[in-house]
Amino acid sequence: MIPTLSLLPLFFLLAKSAVASLFTHPSQLRSTTYDYVVVGAGTAGSALASRLSEDRHVRVLVIEAGRSDNGTDVVNIRIPFNAPIATPGTPFDWNYTTVNQGSLNNQPEAYPRGKVLGGTSTTNYLVYTRGASNDYDRLATVAGDDGWTWDNLHPYIMKHSSFVASADGWIFALISYGGHAKLTFIAGHNTSGQFDPAWHGNGPLRTSAPGFPTVIDSRVMATTQTLPDEFPFNVDMNSGNPLGIGWTQSTIANGTRQSAATAYLGPILFRSNLDVLINTQVTRLIQTGRAGGKPDFRGVEFAQSATSPRHRATARREVILSAGAVATPQVLLLSGIGDRGALSRLGIRTIIDNPHVGNHLQDHPFVPLQWEVNSNETFDQFSYNPDAAAAALDQWKYNHTGPFSTNPIANHLAFLRIPENNLIWEQFEDTSSGPHAPHYEIAFDNLYISTSMENRPTSGGFLSVTTIVTSPTSRGYVKLNSSNPFDPPLIDPALLSTDYDMAIMVEAIRAAQRFVDASPWDGFIISPSVDSAQTTTIDSIVEYSRRRGATSDHPTGTAQVGKVVNGDLTVKDVSGLRVVDASIFPYVPTAHTQAPVYIVAERAADLIKAAHRN
Repeated sequence: MIPTLSLLPLFFLLAKSAVASLFTHPSQLRSTTYDYVVVGAGTAGSALASRLSEDRHVRVLVIEAGRSDNGTDVVNIRIPFNAPIATPGTPFDWNYTTVNQGSLNNQPEAYPRGKVLGGTSTTNYLVYTRGASNDYDRLATVAGDDGWTWDNLHPYIMKHSSFVASADGWIFALISYGGHAKLTFIAGHNTSGQFDPAWHGNGPLRTSAPGFPTVIDSRVMATTQTLPDEFPFNVDMNSGNPLGIGWTQSTIANGTRQSAATAYLGPILFRSNLDVLINTQVTRLIQTGRAGGKPDFRGVEFAQSATSPRHRATARREVILSAGAVATPQVLLLSGIGDRGALSRLGIRTIIDNPHVGNHLQDHPFVPLQWEVNSNETFDQFSYNPDAAAAALDQWKYNHTGPFSTNPIANHLAFLRIPENNLIWEQFEDTSSGPHAPHYEIAFDNLYISTSMENRPTSGGFLSVTTIVTSPTSRGYVKLNSSNPFDPPLIDPALLSTDYDMAIMVEAIRAAQRFVDASPWDGFIISPSVDSAQTTTIDSIVEYSRRRGATSDHPTGTAQVGKVVNGDLTVKDVSGLRVVDASIFPYVPTAHTQAPVYIVAERAADLIKAAHRN
């Protein structure tokens, strides 16, 4: 047996090598030529970096505009409970703002995007949902590639994630606290019946069921028994059929946020064939010649600020754009791939004239409703009582359990369809991807949630129910504001801009109201809050939705399959360039988009490897 102390030199050697390939300045790079250059270390980019660098004979460079996900100031975004408040206005966020939203009383919207290793998976609301099988089958149809069907993606669904015990589900844990370590017993809960193990594999991204019970859990579950026809229970909404109400699955393990950085990138930074450059923004792609009669884009230009020197790197095999649905079209446009007229007006030479680049932006609009409840056990108490919040934070710091270890958004989600006999279908055609695809989502929140500071309470307990249109028809854009890559682009998700989307939202809000009118809520709900009390007619629901509607932060579609990229995600009419991120979806999935992006990235990695196999 090797003495414990003899492992210490090895540990420090490994720790040193683990950060050897994380660079903070372009001058530190070990080469200017790599086999693959990945633009963006977000959800997709981190997964690609991991999978492509599995082959030790290839060299991979990842360029990330944001900072590291390590450091003493990162703890806030690692605490699951902080998900809604830890990112906006911080260095971890791009801090984008949309143009005025005409359908939301002509007001702009904050548009958070992660600017950090792991991208938005490091800053999002942690919800892990894959969407409906019909979404992927439709993707396959548009792409002309059966490899994108739900059934054929099953290996990648199982490959990227795994299901672990909830924060309150660990029986024993070795806890380090105050400089001492001790074996601690933690009371857990049985997650049997809260998920289906058959739909979860052994991948690096760890997910879990809720890690802390709330006072509304039993009432939500009881309502599925009281109103089973409209609100049936679904044991696992990640089976390809998300319809019904089920326990929320989140990217949380050991009471701590899991991201593409913690799952894919962090564990492989020791690889000698991988370089990761942070705090550096790609300013454009460079045509390096022609191949097969097409412009060849294997060059990448990057800089750390608008006034700093520009640097370049070249990919022997491919450049892979994984900058996300906002930054990916921005980079393409800056590189001369886009609408000729718009580029000419900014003095950018057009190399590929494609008016679809940056257009067709899709997002999920949401509207929150609130009710005052007869309870002092809601999460609102942490807003009113600094001592309670401090105690919860201390508990999280001690053993990563307690209320701060769980996703505050909801312990239960509902994905639902509007019945075929609803009068709405006399006016509109159903645009969802198929019978398993929901028209809307409802989240049941154990606290007051609003998109406004107006009428925000300073005492009491609240239930919020947020409604989300999951199959929207509204389409917007991402456009260049200038030819300066450090200027933020113009972003218009066009939220609730079609009559169809507003009609779906009205039906979703009515369903939420029917849910809380069910008998399990008798004696618990006191009354609607002042903010949403007037949503009693169609007109008042529409008016309220325009005042309180907002983005779910799920942008997609700005470099979509069939219009900007081919079925294998290579850019149309271009050689050496591929896009792998949420921008490729021709329709926004009926899901919180991180899981679909992981799935796409896993298959894309195999497509890339196959394209260059000798």
